Amino acid sequence: MQARHNKVAILQSNYIPWRGYFDLIHDVDLFIFYDDVQYTHSDWRNRNKLMTKDGPRWLSIPAGHNLKSLICEVEIPDQRWKQQHRSIIEQNYRSAPFIKKSRPLLDFLYENSITNLSDYNQRAIRHLSDILGIQTQFTDSRLLGINGRKTERLIGILEKVGATTYISGPSARDYIDESLFDEAGIKLEYKEYPAYPTYLQCFSPFAPFVTILDLILNVGSDSPRYIWEWRKQI
Repeated sequence: MQARHNKVAILQSNYIPWRGYFDLIHDVDLFIFYDDVQYTHSDWRNRNKLMTKDGPRWLSIPAGHNLKSLICEVEIPDQRWKQQHRSIIEQNYRSAPFIKKSRPLLDFLYENSITNLSDYNQRAIRHLSDILGIQTQFTDSRLLGINGRKTERLIGILEKVGATTYISGPSARDYIDESLFDEAGIKLEYKEYPAYPTYLQCFSPFAPFVTILDLILNVGSDSPRYIWEWRKQI
């Protein structure tokens, strides 16, 4: 019998995402990577921001401009970007309180031979979720064998995993057919990202929309307090 998951989210994998991405993962019982969809260049799939003395800076994986590929088909044969990214992170976070303790994390992220963008992102997100103490289960839409377009396919995936509630990113309001969720008897909720608490970054002024690495390198094991635990105190 198919396992039943109450709350489910379905989202494309991103490169070392911001803390809101992990807040969404924490909200659900099952998180489904949705990487068998169109790759979009210069998006969160292959880049994110980190803090520098000049403010937030893009850190981009050289994934090319082939917009005919699915995310899961994107390959990066030139692996030099990994050491470049690690060097940039270590340089800009050399004064961060937890940079030394985070070396095993940086080893995990940048000392590997993975060339597929989706494989890289998913592996990193699962590992970062473990570090944050997230108990959510993960799977990949490719493993579920559901075809279709847009909302119809989402409904098919949700029915396959026995979802009762779908938590969607807020931008999906523009294209989701909400009536199909009513017909399927699946509750639809939109994730509203709050004004997360600030913390001491290596540089000022404070920038909230940066990679989760910024939070981990600056506050270490206290990271969950700045993502979801602070809400318990309200």
